[in-house]
Formats: sequence, C-alpha cells, structure tokens
Amino acid sequence: MRVLVLTAVIVVCDQITKLLVKGFSVPLLGFNWQGMTYGSTIPILGDFFRLTYIENPGMAFGIDLGGKLFFSLFSLVASVAVFAYLYHARNGRPGFRIALSMILGGALGNLVDRALYGVLFGEAPLFYGSVVDFFDVDFFNISILGYHLSRWPVFNIADASVTIGVILLLLFHRGAPQAGTQAVGPVNAAGVVAPEALKDPSGDGRAAVVQTKQGRQDQRPV
Repeated sequence: MRVLVLTAVIVVCDQITKLLVKGFSVPLLGFNWQGMTYGSTIPILGDFFRLTYIENPGMAFGIDLGGKLFFSLFSLVASVAVFAYLYHARNGRPGFRIALSMILGGALGNLVDRALYGVLFGEAPLFYGSVVDFFDVDFFNISILGYHLSRWPVFNIADASVTIGVILLLLFHRGAPQAGTQAVGPVNAAGVVAPEALKDPSGDGRAAVVQTKQGRQDQRPV
C-alpha cells in the first residue's frame, strides 16, 4: 500500500518538529539540542501565528477527558483499527485511502509521544508521556457557557494531519469498499464497471451477471 509512505512522512515530520521544540541529545555523538523553554513563545507572524511550547497529557488540541494511560491505550487501539481498515480499503478510491493514511500518521505521531517520550526523556513510565504541542494560532473571541476562547488550542503536525484526514474522509467516504461485492471487471473513476468488462466472451448474446452484496444477480445487457 503506497499510501503508507504518506503515513511515514507525517510521522517523521511530526517527530522531527517535536524534538526540535522539546530539545534532545545524542550522548554517543556528543550532540545536544536545547530546544525551547517550556511555556516560551516565538512570534512567527506577530501574534497571529506563534510557536508556543507546551505539553498536553490529553487528546488533540488540548482536550483532556481521561488519564495518560487511557489515552495511550486508546491511541494504540485506534491506530491498529485505522491500519486494518486502510488495508481493507486498499482497492478504494485514492482520496479515501489518503484520508485514512493521514489519520493513521497523526495517530501514530502522537502515540510515540505518549508511549515513549516519558521513558526517553526520563520523565515518566512507559505509556505515561505527554504530547508536545507548539503551533499557536490566533482565533475569534468566543465565550460559551463561561468558557472563553481567544486563540485556537495549541497543536502539532499530528493533530493537523488527523483533522485534515477526517475532512477528506467525509468528502471521499463513498469510495469505501463494499464488503461482499464482486466486480466483473475494471471500474472507472465514476465507480462504474467498464463496458468492455461486460462483453459476453461466449459470443452467444447472453447478459453479463454481477453478484451484489445482497446476494441477488443483476443482469446487464451487452
């Protein structure tokens, strides 16, 4: 499945940017990258777009509805489920498969933080790490039920990948494979069996038969 290349690119880019923000060292090479100070901000486009280093123990965009272990295990299960469905949809529309690969890439990117960062940086046990966030974007001033929002919750590449993937998934959901459907030949971009695939090889004028997932046989004249 070539779309997994996109998944790998997302994970690599996500981890590189997080390590540049958090800082890291390679003792064997004598290399040390300081990164940003926790809570510090670097303006990129004034106050509209900034880099702000925080760590999030919850879900994407700072949503916190449970403990660290719960979110780590949830991310692991979700990643396995998305990969399984991506394999199931390997013959689906490219846009649909790209959407799934982006969601998978984002889920794996944040899973690395939750599962390994605590151990790698000596901060917490396995599966008890926090997700590194740093993209800080201005937003409309909104007040709902006492909750005030003036900036979008700080996020990272993995969060953005999941969000874009979900949007694409809504656009391309009709490309999902139909279990039990057997095609008689190649399908064109509109999802219709190519006319040449319906030709009767026997030459006796009988109609081609397509087996549908309901089990009935639809006859199509040639």
